[in-house]
Amino acid sequence: MSTDNSRRDFLKKSVLTTAGVGLGALAFPASSYSKILGANDRVNVGIVGFSDRARGALIPAMQVHAKEMNFEFTAVSDIWNRRRDEAVAFVKEKTGNTIATARNNEELYDRKDVDAVIISTADFQHALHCKEAVEAGRDVYVEKPFAETMADARAAKEAALRTGKIIQIGSQRRSGANYHAANKFIKEGKFGDIVAVEMTWNVNQPGRWRRTELATQLRKEDTDWTRYLMNRPVQDWDPRKYLEFRLFWPFSSGIPGQWMAHQIDTVHWFTDLPHPRSVAANGGIYLWKDGRQNFDTMTAVFDYGPLDDKTKGFQVTYSSRFTNGAGGTKEIYYSNGGELNLDTNKITPNGGLSERNAGAMGMKANLLPEMALGEAVPTETSADTGVDDLTSAHMRNWMDCVRSRKKPNADVMAGYNHSIANIMTTAALRTGQFVTFDEAKQEVLAGGKVFQY
Repeated sequence: MSTDNSRRDFLKKSVLTTAGVGLGALAFPASSYSKILGANDRVNVGIVGFSDRARGALIPAMQVHAKEMNFEFTAVSDIWNRRRDEAVAFVKEKTGNTIATARNNEELYDRKDVDAVIISTADFQHALHCKEAVEAGRDVYVEKPFAETMADARAAKEAALRTGKIIQIGSQRRSGANYHAANKFIKEGKFGDIVAVEMTWNVNQPGRWRRTELATQLRKEDTDWTRYLMNRPVQDWDPRKYLEFRLFWPFSSGIPGQWMAHQIDTVHWFTDLPHPRSVAANGGIYLWKDGRQNFDTMTAVFDYGPLDDKTKGFQVTYSSRFTNGAGGTKEIYYSNGGELNLDTNKITPNGGLSERNAGAMGMKANLLPEMALGEAVPTETSADTGVDDLTSAHMRNWMDCVRSRKKPNADVMAGYNHSIANIMTTAALRTGQFVTFDEAKQEVLAGGKVFQY
C-alpha cells in the first residue's frame, strides 16, 4: 500500500516509541520452541513479495532495528524477475549486503539461511502464503488483510495454531501508544459501555492503486501467472489484475481489506468480541469508471454484541470514499458519558448525559472527564527511510517476539477476526443481502446462504 499524506498525518498521531507494548506470554505448542534464539544468534529474514509496501515501509522498518536485534535480510522470493532484481538492488543500497533470489516460495523454503519471512504479496495471497511459511517452519510478519475468503482464513489459522510459529499481522494500530491507552481505559471500565463507534477513511485520489505505466511494462513471460492466481478462478493473463489487484474482486475486496481492516480491528481488540453479529452495506463505482470492479465509495453498518443478545451491544458505522477527502480518517468511540476520539487522542464529555436530561428520568448525570489519551510522540524517522514510527514499533515487536516466543501485539487471531468482518462486509456489498455469521461452521452467510466468490 502506498503512503499518502492523510495516512502519514494519521500515523503521526498514533506513534509509539521503540519500547514494546502489550507483550504477554502465551502458551504455544512445544513446536514453537524448536528454535529459541540466543542473543548472539542472527535471525535470517526472507522477503516474500517485493511490493511497494515492502520497499516503502517493511524492509526499512526492520532495518531500523536490524543491528541491535541481529536480524539480516538474506533472500527474496518474487515470481516477477524484475521485482527480484529490484529487491537485490534495494537491499544492497540499504544494507550493503547482496541477498539471494528465489523464483517462488518453494525455492525460498529450500534454503537453510531463512529463519523468518516478511510477506507483502497481493491481498488474496496473504493467508495462503502465511500457511506455506509456518508449515515450512518459519516465523512470519504478514501484511493485512489476513484473508479475503473464509476458506483461506480457516486454513491459515489452523496451520498457525498447529505449528505455533510466531505470526504478526500488519495491523500497526496494535503497537500504538494511544491505542493501548484507549484499550486500557475501556477495559478498566472507566469509559462505560460502548454505545456506538464511527469510523471513516476518505481520500480524493483517482489514481489510488493504479499502476498504469508499470502495467504496460509487465510481460506474461517474465512472471508466473498460474502461480499468481493460486486458488482463484483460472482466467486469461491480465497485467492490471496482477499489478492493480486491489481494484478487482476476488483478488482484493478493495476498501474493506485495505483500510477497514485496520480500523475494525480496534473494535475487536477493545471489546474482546471476535466479529460482528451482522452487517448491512452498500456502495458503488460512482465516479472512477476505469474498469475497476471494487467500489470507490462504501458505507457499512455493523451490529456488535454477545451472541446471546441478552446483554448490551452497539453499532459501528464505517464509511470510505475515493472521490472527496473531506473528513479524512477518523475513529470515535461513544459511551453514554461522552466520547473517546482516536483522531484527537482525547476523551471528552461530548454528548454525554447531562444533569438536565438525566433528571427527567430520575437519573444522575453521566459525563466523562476531559483528558488526553497521551501525547503523541513526534515522528523522528529521517526522510530517506520513509518509515513511520507506528510501523517501526510493530516490526520491532515482531522481532522481539521471534526471539522471546511471546505473543505478538497482532497475533493470528487478530487477523482471523478482522477477516471475518471484512468478508461479511464484502458479502453485503456484492450481494446486497443482510449478512450474518455461522459460528458453528465459521462461514459468512448472505441472505442465509454461504457467501462464495
